[in-house]
Amino acid sequence: MSIIIVDDNATNQLIIQTILAKAGYRNLLTASSARELYDLLGIGMSATTPDTDVELILMDMMMPDIDGIEACRTVLQDSRYKDIPIIFVTAVGDSNKMAEALDAGACDYVMKPINRMELLARIRSAMRLKQEIDRHKERDKNMRYNLELAKQVQLSVLSSEIDDENVRINAAYQPSSELAGDFYNWYRIDKNRYGVILLDMMGHGISSSLVCMYISSVLRDTITRMHDMEQVMNELNRYMNQLHIKDELMNYYFTAIYLVLDVEEKSIEYVNAGHPPGIAFLDGKPALLEPCCSAIGFFEKLKVTKGKLYYEQNAGIVLYTDGLTDGMTGGKEMSSETLIGLMRNEEQLDPSGLVASMIQTDNGSVQQDDICLVTLYTK
Repeated sequence: MSIIIVDDNATNQLIIQTILAKAGYRNLLTASSARELYDLLGIGMSATTPDTDVELILMDMMMPDIDGIEACRTVLQDSRYKDIPIIFVTAVGDSNKMAEALDAGACDYVMKPINRMELLARIRSAMRLKQEIDRHKERDKNMRYNLELAKQVQLSVLSSEIDDENVRINAAYQPSSELAGDFYNWYRIDKNRYGVILLDMMGHGISSSLVCMYISSVLRDTITRMHDMEQVMNELNRYMNQLHIKDELMNYYFTAIYLVLDVEEKSIEYVNAGHPPGIAFLDGKPALLEPCCSAIGFFEKLKVTKGKLYYEQNAGIVLYTDGLTDGMTGGKEMSSETLIGLMRNEEQLDPSGLVASMIQTDNGSVQQDDICLVTLYTK
């Protein structure tokens, strides 16, 4: 790591070099102008120019051609050097100039004639600041890596598309951050039956994602082992209640919609636990899979009511989380009739195409909540 001394006066350069060398600093570089500094740093050159491993810049304020304040701005605008501490070493006593220098991004200044103790103290302070910034950058880098790894793990436990002789089941999944609180899974229970579940955990981000992963770890066994929907929902409620920690202010819960399609009986049995109503198109006619019990984890005991629908020729089902409707309306309420009309018009689209047709992505708005949409079509 190097310290660069920028001063158009060779005597000043020598004085500063001597002070720093006696204090044990090594790898001292000098520049007589802002342009020489730019050359040392590779500013304005091709992108292949290697970065100078610089730790600190000591800069004179009054220099020919390009003054120190302009040079400071130029250096800090380069993304490679935006965190480099710059200390002005100057004879200018104008307080307005000092304020301008600090506004340009300098971290400190030292007045000439140079006081050795003051210069070294300010350098040590700037170095500590740089080390703290570097620690934060390294921590953020590790955090981003871990979040990306967690995201890949979360995606890996989501179900893959089913496209067999009976049905086609697929989903669109758009987290609002690296990790999501929405989760879906589907399973072929036996020759004729398919179980599909979509849930929306309270909140989004890391905590919601962790609870989702906890639930996903028991979901497959619960659905395939317990054939009764009431048992499945009560078992999930039991697992959620195990997360309630004494004296905690926050209780975890999730809304969910769970359905079982029987292609032999041509029926759809479902439980909606406080979730937005799914939409079923049964031989072309719409029906809502309305909520019939409270969200999972709200209460110790869950009173489950099931619904059941039948079709003759074909069925199409669309399940979604509230992030979809919030993204369409900006958080305002949307009528079921409007949603049915939109989905009917785009019924044959894949889930990602359906989401894209319903949400405008070019209006500059930021996605506030996770979006998930699951489609199921019989053959």
